[in-house]
Amino acid sequence: MNLKQEVTKGVFFTAIAKYAGIFVTLGVTAVLSRLLTPDQFGDVTFATVCIAFFAVFGDMGLGPAVIQRRDLSEDDLRGVFSLTIWAAAILSLLFIGLSFTIVRFDKDAGPDLLNVLLILSANLFFSTLNMIPNALILKQQRFGFAAVRSLVVQIICGAIAIGAAFMGFGIYALTINPVLSSIALFLINFSQHPIRPRFKPGKAAVDKVMSFSIYQFGFQLVNYFGCNLDKFLIKSLSSSELGYYDKSYRLMQMPLQNISFVITPVLHPVLSQIQDDRKHIAYSYLKVIKLLAYIGFPLAAAVFFMSDDLILFLFGHQWTKSIPCMQILSVSIAIQMISSSSGAIFQAAGDTRRLFGCGVFSAITCIAADVIGVFVFHTAEAVATGLCIAYALNFIQCYYSLFLKCLKSGWSEFWKGLVLPVVLCAILSTCLFLVKPLVVTEYHIVNLITLTCISGIISVLFVELTGEYQIIDTIKTKLCQLKKH
Repeated sequence: MNLKQEVTKGVFFTAIAKYAGIFVTLGVTAVLSRLLTPDQFGDVTFATVCIAFFAVFGDMGLGPAVIQRRDLSEDDLRGVFSLTIWAAAILSLLFIGLSFTIVRFDKDAGPDLLNVLLILSANLFFSTLNMIPNALILKQQRFGFAAVRSLVVQIICGAIAIGAAFMGFGIYALTINPVLSSIALFLINFSQHPIRPRFKPGKAAVDKVMSFSIYQFGFQLVNYFGCNLDKFLIKSLSSSELGYYDKSYRLMQMPLQNISFVITPVLHPVLSQIQDDRKHIAYSYLKVIKLLAYIGFPLAAAVFFMSDDLILFLFGHQWTKSIPCMQILSVSIAIQMISSSSGAIFQAAGDTRRLFGCGVFSAITCIAADVIGVFVFHTAEAVATGLCIAYALNFIQCYYSLFLKCLKSGWSEFWKGLVLPVVLCAILSTCLFLVKPLVVTEYHIVNLITLTCISGIISVLFVELTGEYQIIDTIKTKLCQLKKH
């Protein structure tokens, strides 16, 4: 199987799970949003951000290192896995101890925040344990298995969370999905790779992966602050303000998680096979960038004009205050969708040092945006605006470093690949601006369907006329093949 076929196969299986997961996630979130309050969502978001900080130290960049290194023996894997067991135990106990201090210093904390933190410590423990078994499945390119596994776990845990909310579990219903998912995924992955741990991790095994993972860990650490400080600071305004902001932020992130993240997990395992041929990596990645741009830029325009209907239809009128942030953040969807795939290319090229440098630059700009938004303007909307500016600066710096420094390639082709998608975005934005007042109704689902159809038709016609992708011919060919079978 050649490189293109391996990428296509991996993306196909990952896409099935992701896109089916969209409906599961939206369904679970829509139900819970009507049963629970913004304050409760805000407290759980705060607890999740705290957990994520400790998870960075549990990860240590070992997962990508296991995928990248070709010379790891079974004994090496035992040593690295044993290290994650120690990390899981120590970090979970440390987090449990610090939970009491976290609650004491949070003046706006709800009465159940301490219990939520203690429950979520189980998520930290099992997520850390799962790192090596999951990396081995991806290294073997078992994307079909990984897709089915994730979707089944998502459906079952989401259903249990909804059932708990209806039974009156309140805020605790929001802890069920992350905790049960982490336990289930570890058990499934470990059953596929039952690594026998040992008491001492072993210096030789750790040294083999540390040269790669140390910069990966550094990137994840600085990236954590860049991505999560906004939630810490907005929490200082109020739990409800954080709840509104996080709802819009998560909804904006959904296209990234279900489009870009369909491709990204496949890129590193596949392209790491040609890690010494950086020109080939650059050539292959330019195709991925163009595809993401053709999806991301028109999607950003569509989400901007549909933000109000999306929020009100999915979550109800109690979440109206989330709409302004949603509209602002939607502007950054395209550049985030493209840049979120860059980390896999740095990893595949074995250049995690430059990945770390990009993470530092990104963290500095995002933290500056967070601080100015909260302490100067005192609003979540100001934070969202600042982050959009920061994302744009990070985008330019990241691809300068990736193409000119890491891949030793010019980046003129990179910019040329973005021109037509940006033109499509401008055309679509103009059309939606003119058409929306004429088609809007009191029924949010009708508005969403109408605007989605208009956006889809304009995008397909543009792509067909420019000849970039033969969408209609491809569909006809597939239909003919199905008829023959």
